[in-house]
Amino acid sequence: MRVTGRAGRTVKASHQASAGDLLELVRSGRATTRGALQQATGLSRATVGQRLDRLFRAGWLREGAGGPVDSPLGGRPSITLEFDDEHAVVLAADLDTRHGRAALLTLTGEILAERTGVLVVDEGPEAVLDELGRWFAGLLEVAGQRADAVCGIGLAVPGPVDSDTGRVVQPPIMPGWDGYDIRGRLGRAFAEHAGPRTAPGAGRAAVPVLVDNDANLMAYGEQRTGYPDCSAFALVKVSTGIGAGMVVGGSIYRGVDGGAGDIGHIRVGADALCRCGSYGCLAAVASGGAVARRLAEAGVPAASGSDVRDLLAAGHPEAMALAREAGRQVGDVLATVVTLLNPGVLMIAGDLAGTPFLTGVRELLYQRALPRSTAHLDVVTSRLGERAGLVGAGALVVEHLYAPERAEERLAALGV
Repeated sequence: MRVTGRAGRTVKASHQASAGDLLELVRSGRATTRGALQQATGLSRATVGQRLDRLFRAGWLREGAGGPVDSPLGGRPSITLEFDDEHAVVLAADLDTRHGRAALLTLTGEILAERTGVLVVDEGPEAVLDELGRWFAGLLEVAGQRADAVCGIGLAVPGPVDSDTGRVVQPPIMPGWDGYDIRGRLGRAFAEHAGPRTAPGAGRAAVPVLVDNDANLMAYGEQRTGYPDCSAFALVKVSTGIGAGMVVGGSIYRGVDGGAGDIGHIRVGADALCRCGSYGCLAAVASGGAVARRLAEAGVPAASGSDVRDLLAAGHPEAMALAREAGRQVGDVLATVVTLLNPGVLMIAGDLAGTPFLTGVRELLYQRALPRSTAHLDVVTSRLGERAGLVGAGALVVEHLYAPERAEERLAALGV
């Protein structure tokens, strides 16, 4: 017997079902009473009780209100079980080329404290990650949290990431970051600025750090919070560069080595030089950086995608015209993406994600894509805005740390 859990995972039945599997069933809402857990797993009442006791001792579960009485003969209501989202917190950060955003979040994604500021990736990983560690310490102080309450750190970066190592791989707009040990350096920076993660009388392991591409984490955050039932979700971020993130079957689709979604470097036949060193990339002609360059050539002060965003917000006519043209160029490429992926939701996010750009995308997308591919497609803009990457990074950490196998390892390490 197998029961499907969160994001299509299967939960092992009978004596094989672990405490981590039971936690997964409770977190997903598929089984939230002791009786329901017995039915879902085939475990005995005593075994379910023993494994739940481990989760209670770890502080990961709590009892909620009584549920409905299932028996027609009446009796006491079943006590519901809930994931206790107050036993730990998560730190998350989202890097763009010229600025960063960091937050302290609950395990269910509520932002407790937040900070934004200038962080220039061109200054290199040593300086940027050290400053992030300083930001994290400040967030803990503002929220009144201890360093040992942090169970993990999530980081979104504007480049392709090997998810196994957490290292960026030949990032076109992150000079000096290729192959750098981001996990190790950010973990050390956090410890240096926030203090050691120690509990009374016992040592604590270094805080785990997870790193992923910013578009991937934006897509993950948006899909989980706004479109949880969408089995094929795509997000396109158009800021200084262009990238896409995809969530398929509830999980981020990364490709074989983290390169999936790098649509900014699809060749579109233009002769513009891209920051990657090639000519004719989509990002070289339709990104926020490309639009800023064309505006600057026309005498309009603009140096980045964020400058273009400000001009669009002010209704600047030339910026609006160029954004719509850029949207048409991106829409032409997205016609192929939509035909290949057949998503239910295509979300446009980033600095250019406004009406002019979205209008241009729709013009070319619906003109070029097969009608079958767009019949059930919603083309929308971001719901979470600039917080999407933070929410996605936090969710990635939680899903990693409380997945059944990893949960078992952590319970054993806690001695429960």
